[in-house]
Amino acid sequence: MPVLEMTPDAALAAMVSPEGRQNPYPFYEAIRGHGDVVEVRPGLMAAVGYDECVKALREPRMRVQDAAAFDRTFPGWRDHSSLRHFTNSMLYTNPPAHIPMRRMVTEAFTVPRIAALRSTVERMTDELLERFAGLGASGAPVDFMTEFAFRLPVAVISHMLGVPESDQVWFREIAADIMIALEGISDAEGLEPANVATDQLAAYFAPLIAERRRTPGDDVIGTLVRVHEEDSDRFNAHELIGNLLLLLSAGFDTTTHLLGHGLLQALRRPVLADRLRLEPELAAGYVEETLRIEPPVQATTRWATQDVDLLGHRIPAGTKLLVILAAGNRDPRRYARPELFDPDRRDIRPLSFAGGVHICVGAPLARLEAQIALPRVLTRFPRLALGGTPTYRPRWLARGNDWLPVTTA
Repeated sequence: MPVLEMTPDAALAAMVSPEGRQNPYPFYEAIRGHGDVVEVRPGLMAAVGYDECVKALREPRMRVQDAAAFDRTFPGWRDHSSLRHFTNSMLYTNPPAHIPMRRMVTEAFTVPRIAALRSTVERMTDELLERFAGLGASGAPVDFMTEFAFRLPVAVISHMLGVPESDQVWFREIAADIMIALEGISDAEGLEPANVATDQLAAYFAPLIAERRRTPGDDVIGTLVRVHEEDSDRFNAHELIGNLLLLLSAGFDTTTHLLGHGLLQALRRPVLADRLRLEPELAAGYVEETLRIEPPVQATTRWATQDVDLLGHRIPAGTKLLVILAAGNRDPRRYARPELFDPDRRDIRPLSFAGGVHICVGAPLARLEAQIALPRVLTRFPRLALGGTPTYRPRWLARGNDWLPVTTA
């Protein structure tokens, strides 16, 4: 495939255009044509090489955008409740404050706790597939995203959090608005839907937190409330709400689109769909390759607190570095023929859940859900097929299908 001849600045602008949001990958390659780390414009650089992305994610002098960084780049950001809440979460917090906060959140996502969810995820998957079968019984297309890919992750995270099942459908719309705040929008009008949704969800969590204080439980809300009660100096009330918002909205959103991407790859490759039905051991590699070739989160950012040598590339102090995870995942130096979907690749290590101290705490849960769900979907519906042309939602950073119609018979 010929590489587009564009300046890095033009490629970045095209990537977030309506066309780029549907298919950003040619524009990543246009940037790669200028190098593995390139200057987009003064004060902004982009990393597209796999090794360079890994180094940037692990480099302690490269930090996430926290409150101090927002003060420099977006004066008045505190007027937006969505940014205030996320800045109180571990997502936008740097060491040393990040470390105890992450440790407390991780306590609710331990390996034994995730492993113990397997039977629950299997049961929820089978129940949703039975419902899906009824919806598709007439032969009409059913939207996989709405009727399964959203419902399973939100059911699982709600179960973990201790959220009533009756409230789960409401979360999809509100979480979609909250995710706007993670897209890098810096104008008041663009952030308004995220602010409204964040305020609604924060108000929703307040009585649940109060209930756990009265009646402690072993769900995630109960665990975080207990940690907060034991040491409120290290984990304050604002951080409690901020991290709950993060776990619910960003948590299930990523898994939703992992499921959509994974199913679409199988529907376009019937041989692989049949292998997933017959070879359960393929699921782990299949999910990793899905994460590599179509990561639900395309990029993250880091800020250089001082001059940094990034594998021979100088990142001046104060520079914002766009770490394009999706481009790193397709680095030809790391993966042969990276544009091809091949779950039999050896040593698939996608960057899709970031890395370093900010690696996603929910990554093992997302992998578990996808490894269970995708083979079960295909086995339950041996004639599953596309029922129309899938569309992508109008987002760049959090990439996923808005509509994925399928027929079951």
